[in-house]
Amino acid sequence: MVQGLSELANVFDLTHRLVCIPSESFHESEIATFVETQLAEAPWLTTTRIGDNVIAQSNDSKGIRLLLGGHTDTVPAQGNDQIRLSDSSIWGIGTADMKGGIAIMLSLAMNLPQTAVDMTYVFYAREEVAHKHNGLLEIERKNPELLRADLAILGEPTSGNIEAGCQGTMRFRLELKGERAHTARPWMGRNAIHRLHHVLKAIESYESRSPLIEGCQYREALQVVGIEGGIAGNVVPDTSALTINHRVAPDRDLDIAEREIRQLLSPFMEEGDQLTIVDSAPPAKPGLTNPMLDAMIKNHDLQVEAKLGWTDVAFFDQRGIPAANFGPGDATLAHTSNEQIDRSSIDQCYLALKQVVTEGV
Repeated sequence: MVQGLSELANVFDLTHRLVCIPSESFHESEIATFVETQLAEAPWLTTTRIGDNVIAQSNDSKGIRLLLGGHTDTVPAQGNDQIRLSDSSIWGIGTADMKGGIAIMLSLAMNLPQTAVDMTYVFYAREEVAHKHNGLLEIERKNPELLRADLAILGEPTSGNIEAGCQGTMRFRLELKGERAHTARPWMGRNAIHRLHHVLKAIESYESRSPLIEGCQYREALQVVGIEGGIAGNVVPDTSALTINHRVAPDRDLDIAEREIRQLLSPFMEEGDQLTIVDSAPPAKPGLTNPMLDAMIKNHDLQVEAKLGWTDVAFFDQRGIPAANFGPGDATLAHTSNEQIDRSSIDQCYLALKQVVTEGV
């Protein structure tokens, strides 16, 4: 950490240092080593490295454990690999998603030897790629005790608001069959692409649920995100396929959601057609009744809203640990060529989390 600067200036400076370390998914070794080296200067923490995941814990037997977590990887650069710095902002890949959150976690770990609760800081790899590669799963396979907690807060960019829980996500692939023929004699075949007409109409007319859960308004959605069909300009296609994304609110599980979608699409399916799940990830409950989270919201007058996307809070919710998203940066700028983070957002989140760490409830 840079000496002679104020506490908040240190966090901003650390964010810049982290952004300057490239850490595209599957290439997090350098940033993991940086984090591990910094944590070596905090003797009140026990630090464990598992692959490119770094976990630091205090063990003061205070009876309540708070886990702060964040991923160290970024998506590939796309015009935002040129890092710029001003007095109030940092531009570059990973600034919002989520090296500002990582800097806050690391600063708290380095500067707060005395805490009101037991602390776990989890810096994990490969969040931006397929879930099977996620660093949290690697940690769980090697040492699941490292992920035990009474509350988990993930530093995803939320503009300093609480984004409670998350919606689940499912991707389906619907394949419809036809009969191939020459386009000069289409009556001799059956056009599989034309069969999609009624399916698309049904999905377009789908009435999404908008349940209110713990005061948070979730909004489910069903969208076609891919379409395939046709092999040549003079052939009636005998196959067509849709990729369909479904967002699922946390008041029901994926099995129920799957049955609903199958019921919706079954009237348009015939023998030989197939509807398969490509991938899925469960939703997470808001968890707003947790005392630490409730106190944090009230003490800092934080705005609370539903997380409509999916994040790793679902990992913790599935294991009985309340979890929420709270971090600096604007999520709408994440992964864009103009990705950036403001000093004020970092400061706000740092102070809110510092109070939770030092005062508990």
